[in-house]
Amino acid sequence: MEPRGWRMDLPGAVRILPLLLVLLGPASALRNASQKTFKIDYNRNCFLKDGQPFRYISGSIHYFRVPRFYWEDRLLKMKMAGLNAIQVYVPWNFHEPQPGQYQFSDDRDVEHFIQLAHELGLLVILRPGPYICAEWEMGGLPAWLLEKEDIVLRSSDSDYLAAVDKWLEVILPKMKPLLYQNGGPIITVQVENEYGSYFSCDYDYLRFLQKRFRFHLGNDVVLFTTDGQKEDLVHCGALQGLYATVDFGPGANITNAFLIQRKFEPKGPLINSEFYTGWLDHWGQPHSTIKTEAVVSALQDILARGANVNLYMFIGGTNFGYWNGANLPYQAQPTSYDYDAPLSEAGDLTEKYFAVRDVIRKFEKVPEGPIPPSTPKFAYGKVALKKLKTVKEALNTLCPAGPTKSLYPLTFIQVKQYFGFVLYRTTLPEDCSDPTPLSAPLSGVHDRAYVSVDGVPQGVLDRSFLSTLNITGRAGATLDLLVENMGRVNYGHYIKDHKGLISNLTLNSSILTNWLIFPLDTENAVRHLEGWHADPTSGHGEACAHSSSNYTLPAFYVGNFSIPSGIPDLPQDTFIQFPGWTKGQVWINGFNLGRYWPAQGPQMTLFVPRHILVTSAPNTIVVLELERAPCSGDLPKLCLVEFVDKPVISATMTYSGLSQHLPEQDS
Repeated sequence: MEPRGWRMDLPGAVRILPLLLVLLGPASALRNASQKTFKIDYNRNCFLKDGQPFRYISGSIHYFRVPRFYWEDRLLKMKMAGLNAIQVYVPWNFHEPQPGQYQFSDDRDVEHFIQLAHELGLLVILRPGPYICAEWEMGGLPAWLLEKEDIVLRSSDSDYLAAVDKWLEVILPKMKPLLYQNGGPIITVQVENEYGSYFSCDYDYLRFLQKRFRFHLGNDVVLFTTDGQKEDLVHCGALQGLYATVDFGPGANITNAFLIQRKFEPKGPLINSEFYTGWLDHWGQPHSTIKTEAVVSALQDILARGANVNLYMFIGGTNFGYWNGANLPYQAQPTSYDYDAPLSEAGDLTEKYFAVRDVIRKFEKVPEGPIPPSTPKFAYGKVALKKLKTVKEALNTLCPAGPTKSLYPLTFIQVKQYFGFVLYRTTLPEDCSDPTPLSAPLSGVHDRAYVSVDGVPQGVLDRSFLSTLNITGRAGATLDLLVENMGRVNYGHYIKDHKGLISNLTLNSSILTNWLIFPLDTENAVRHLEGWHADPTSGHGEACAHSSSNYTLPAFYVGNFSIPSGIPDLPQDTFIQFPGWTKGQVWINGFNLGRYWPAQGPQMTLFVPRHILVTSAPNTIVVLELERAPCSGDLPKLCLVEFVDKPVISATMTYSGLSQHLPEQDS
């Protein structure tokens, strides 16, 4: 039986179900199992749910991109659109950020998320990886895997398999009680993700995964694969015993796409596991959209064929913190993962939502009753920020353990810094009174370095476009490079994406040596601002040091704003924009909202969910501006940020040279 109503105490009931089965004895357990079945009927080319033909109409939602505070709101909107299932990835790196250190609470409580979907009467299609792509940092694989320098990811490499096995021993037993056969909502489980698009084509790896999934989940659950709608992709991604499905968007030839699936699965349900409602974005490129008319036309065609479909995405959400991925040639994805989906990044109802709902209701009964409205937004207005310290001034706070010394540069992984920033420091071995080329051969900066000499900004080195920079300074001057990890590649052959200075730097063709390497703990420092003011090394005005460049030293800025406690319904969601700022990171009340880059676009505002705001005390904004703040140097402007009630994620301003065509890829 499907759960009825939307009672908030049901998750607890789900958790104690296995215990009740033990207490009631094996006969009761067998009766329960006989009542709940989900399997493939190869004779009728469909699924059978409890013995009856069944077709799912699903939508993708990523719990890791939506605050837990809003999980129920988003899931209920999906239910009211007529979906009977959701599809969800599980990003390994989100739950095991350090080897053996697991996080499954708060926004990472995937069990609660699945139980909540169950409570709302939604079935779940689970995609636990271990690789997920998803435009997510390193495709969901933990960066610490790269500590084994010769590791071959997504293969039968022994080091990789050992790490995967340990992870599956953690995540899959958590999922087993939530399988449909065990009284939960999970009807199917995907093994790996679009493996046919990866170079290795390693069937031993797929067999290993199949064996471990069966060991942990049992023989009754439907396991499947997903690949792009090309024969060679499905050939390397499919394996006997795993049901092969395809993915494609509105522009595809639907007949041909399903014929590809039929070559590998002559019988069984037709399935499009990723029907694209929109597309991903990159910094410096226009915001991607797919017209509503194209989406609903193709969706109607798919449903008219009796096929199962998952709408990727139904809601995209947000790449908070440092979690965005990237593609090659290197282009990072922005903080917003709006995806032009039926529900906006902020969970708002769109024209596409209602159009999709109208198509679904032609084929399935859509729930009656009111649809939860879009959440109200509030424009809190402008907030003035003042410079707190430059990164150089704050090194004692940002790197309390001090630097690592090395003859040659070390990567982020080698100093066990997986995200964020590392400062590399050495001295100029020669006089550079005249502009002298500082070079990073072989794209040696991953991904972006902010360069200064004796506190004077020199400019930027960039992985893709700026590998040489002319600098000036005296012999013996301090050369600093603040290197930013802008997100690891999440798709294709080159997901083994090391960060930092991954090769030697040269000054006038001579290799620079004797480095001090400072891994920066920005998260802890931002959460404990009270310790900053006591730093005796703090100086003033260094961010405004005179320079012939258009840059200032990377620096932290701080400001506060209060929300009146007497006004009903406050706080509300909002969006923050950065007039006159260039590029950086922003935190509110210690919560890392993500990256801003208005100089690049297309995203100009960042989504601020209401649950991180408070009315009981001032809200603290911290901005790390990496390139140039509006109140620096001889500019008379104040450093202001502004809270507005409408998002801007489709601005057209871009740097020249960045609008490159990206090869077609699947999500």
